Amino acid sequence: MSYIAFLAGLCFLLVGAEILVRGASRLAVRLGISPLVIGLTVVAFGTSSPELAVSLKAAFADQAGIAMGNVVGSNLFNVLFILGLSAMVTPLVVAQQLIRFDIPLMVALSAALLLLVLDGQLSRLDGALLAAGLVAYLAFLLYQSARSRAEATADRDDVTSGRDAWGINLLLVAAGLVLLVLGSRWLVEGAVTFASFLGISEQVIGLTIIAAGTSLPEVMTSLIAALRGERDIAVGNVVGSNVFNILGVLGLSGLLAPSGLMVTPAMISFDIPVMLAVAVACLPICFTGGSIERWEGALLLGYYIAYTLYLILAATQHDALAGFTGVMLYFALPLTVLTLAVLSLQEQKRRSGRLR
Repeated sequence: MSYIAFLAGLCFLLVGAEILVRGASRLAVRLGISPLVIGLTVVAFGTSSPELAVSLKAAFADQAGIAMGNVVGSNLFNVLFILGLSAMVTPLVVAQQLIRFDIPLMVALSAALLLLVLDGQLSRLDGALLAAGLVAYLAFLLYQSARSRAEATADRDDVTSGRDAWGINLLLVAAGLVLLVLGSRWLVEGAVTFASFLGISEQVIGLTIIAAGTSLPEVMTSLIAALRGERDIAVGNVVGSNVFNILGVLGLSGLLAPSGLMVTPAMISFDIPVMLAVAVACLPICFTGGSIERWEGALLLGYYIAYTLYLILAATQHDALAGFTGVMLYFALPLTVLTLAVLSLQEQKRRSGRLR
């Protein structure tokens, strides 16, 4: 049965991502809303529904480690794996709104989360603050969309005259979300069964398969969007999902958990700081040329593989852990930081010269 669930889940993800992107992009045109805003809201929040379901269930069951680890692991997976893989398929153009506001917001929220949990827990008050932040973020996006809607209205009638009715597009979005949620659930269940059969520990399964599995809707949605040329949806989906994971998933989980969410020292000292560092790395990568090139995508994907390898080595206490950590800390990371810094300076000089 696990094989059937795995294959059925994969099929549902493929079909669901295709019709979701198609419906969302057409709906954006019909309503005069930019594809970027659709990607940051409807698509991003919809594809994050597996994270919400898993974390809420864990919060009610007093399994704080799963609730927190699911969000942190998913945010890392979203940036490193999804953006990396999507950029390797086709270079991604990054909208100026993302560079100026949404990506810095993602960085700020990652830093805020680290500050909130320094006391060892995400209290119900902390959860309420995050949930309130989600409402404010949605209000800002709708305000931004309303400001640009007048400009899009003149073109909207011509562009959408031959499109399907808006009701059909809403149906496509809803059906796509349902297929994505079901597909991710079945795929995760099948993958966990395989991993258990191979003797992989539950800890490694939780840190890798569960976090990656609940992000599979984002994977398929961003890949399909990139292949269809809807690059605003591809990038906006990842950034919006990360924002929603922190504000919505952790906010609601912390608010509804009977006694808040307890946070382990390892999460505070390693995993959340890594999530913050990855968010910060998005700024120079997206700033240089306003795009994510294939080599930058390969860099992101390589770091996700390295992160996953570290988790496995640490969980199994492998002898190679010390050497691997040394290579990453004293060679790979400094070289990456230096490369991104040089590219950012070159981009700044290029823009300054253009202004003159």
